[in-house]
Amino acid sequence: MTERLEPAEAFAEIGRIKLGATDLDGVLRRVAGLARDAIPNTDEVSVTLVQGGTGRTAASTSMVARDLDEWQYHREHGPCLDASASGDAVSVPDTADEERWPEWATAAQAVGISSSLSVGLPIQEAVTGALNIYSRIREAYDPAAVDLAKTFAAYAAVAVANAQLYDSTATLARQMQTAMEGRAVIEQAKGIIMGDRRCGADEAFALLSKISQDTNRRVRDVAAALVERATGHPPLG
Repeated sequence: MTERLEPAEAFAEIGRIKLGATDLDGVLRRVAGLARDAIPNTDEVSVTLVQGGTGRTAASTSMVARDLDEWQYHREHGPCLDASASGDAVSVPDTADEERWPEWATAAQAVGISSSLSVGLPIQEAVTGALNIYSRIREAYDPAAVDLAKTFAAYAAVAVANAQLYDSTATLARQMQTAMEGRAVIEQAKGIIMGDRRCGADEAFALLSKISQDTNRRVRDVAAALVERATGHPPLG
């Protein structure tokens, strides 16, 4: 049986997630596990992300949760998609008596899920999401549990937003580093050409560009090959 956590302990664990040690999906997997352990009567949890009208399960504690999510994505309707679109909590107290999504409810019963709760995750304008909580118990989530799930979703949304910001910042830093390295190699190659041909910087760069076009290679790659050929060593950049 899953060891239960006090909600306050789970919230503290979310705050202790080290962004540099994992990616966005890793953060979401941790969030899903903590939600399963902290929200009473919960057996499985998943996290839905919707971007450009397409949903995906970014994290789940089991294939049961993932499969129930996937059923909704393929048919473009269901509680997790409604929660993601509205940002509200969508409860299914009893899958045996569910009239809004009867086919999905039948699929849920087939894998032993008797109730569910999906809570919208306010992530950012381009991406919406939902925390999906599944139970094998009917009417598992009373108003207090719904309030707890909403609070958990708010903490999770902050963690996700921070992970996205960290990821985008790290990506930008890598892109800038790559651009700087490429510029350094091109400057090395221009210097070699200028020395060999006794020409100016503009003419040297024009020659690199022409070779790039003629060989269908990036200017940086042309420059790196020239530097390695001239020095016998790969360029530092």
